[in-house]
Amino acid sequence: MNFASTVKGSLLDGFYPAGWDMEKIDACCSNPPESILEPQSFWNKDFKPISCDNVTEFDMLMGHEIANTIKKARENGEKLIMILPVGPMGMYKWAVFFLKEWNIKCDHLHCFNMDEWSDAEGNTLASNDPAAFTNAMEQAFYNPLGELTVPKEQRNFATKENLPQYPEKIAKLKAEGAKMVLIFGIGRMCHIAFWEPQFAAEFDSEAEWIKQPYRLGAKLHPLTIEQNAITSFKSRTTLVPCRANTIGPGIFMQADYIIGGCDGALSRGMQWQGMSLWMTLRYGPTPWITSSYIPTLPGKLFFLNELAGPLVAECN
Repeated sequence: MNFASTVKGSLLDGFYPAGWDMEKIDACCSNPPESILEPQSFWNKDFKPISCDNVTEFDMLMGHEIANTIKKARENGEKLIMILPVGPMGMYKWAVFFLKEWNIKCDHLHCFNMDEWSDAEGNTLASNDPAAFTNAMEQAFYNPLGELTVPKEQRNFATKENLPQYPEKIAKLKAEGAKMVLIFGIGRMCHIAFWEPQFAAEFDSEAEWIKQPYRLGAKLHPLTIEQNAITSFKSRTTLVPCRANTIGPGIFMQADYIIGGCDGALSRGMQWQGMSLWMTLRYGPTPWITSSYIPTLPGKLFFLNELAGPLVAECN
C-alpha cells in the first residue's frame, strides 16, 4: 500500500505537477545511498556532487567554495556575476570569514538576488522587513564584510522595478568579460529560485521554457509554501506570502559555474530534501523538474549524507 495504489480519487489526485512520473520518481529514490555520486549520462563532465557529514561541514565547505571563487576572480582581475539565494544561509558566515581572513575586497562583484516575496503585481516587502530577502542578505553577507563589501550600486534585488533589468545588466557584464556563478538551493518541489515545476504547462516546448528570464508575482506551489513555513517561519503558514518575484531558466542556465547546496534535514531522522536531491541527480532534464537541469552545468552540489538515504518508511 503506497502513493500509487491509493492516490486515485484522493485529495492528492491531480495535485502534483502533470509532468511528474511518480513511478520514475520512486525509482530515483530507490537507489542505494552509496550510488549517489555515480555520474549519469546527462551530467556535465565538470559537475560534481559532494557529500558532507554534518551541517557544520556543509556550511564551511560551501562557504569556502564561494569565497575561493570570489578570490580567484579578484586575483585574475575579472568582474564576477553572482546569482545569490536566501537559503542555504549558513554558508555566508563562512564565506565572510574566509574573505576577511584573506583580505579580499569585493568591489569586482556584481550580485543579483534570485528572488523575493511579492504580491500579485510584483510589489515586495520593505527592504528592512525581517522576512525580506534583501534584509537577510544585508545581515548575512554584505554588512559583515565591512570595508571589503560589495558596493551598494552592485547589489541587485528582485524588486518589481529592478528584476526586469536583470537580463540587460547581466548581458552587459558578460559582454565586458564577466563570468557568472549561480549559488542555489533546491526546493521541495525541485525549484531553482522560485521557478516552480507547474510553469512547464504554459510552454509548448523546452526551448521556449528555457528562454524565460524572470517572473513577477509568480504563483508558488502549495508545497513550496509549506516548505518555507517549516524552514523560515517557525511553522506559521499564515505568515508566508503565496507569490514571489523570481529569475527563470533564461538567467540561471547562463551560469558558467554553479555552487549548490542541499541541507534539508530536520531532526530525529526527519528530512524534506532527500527526494528532491535524488530527482535532481537521476530523473534527467525536463521543464517539469527545474532542478533536473542542474547536473548539466559545471560546478559542485554539496549535500548532507543523510539526504542520500536510504529513503524508506519509518515510524518516529
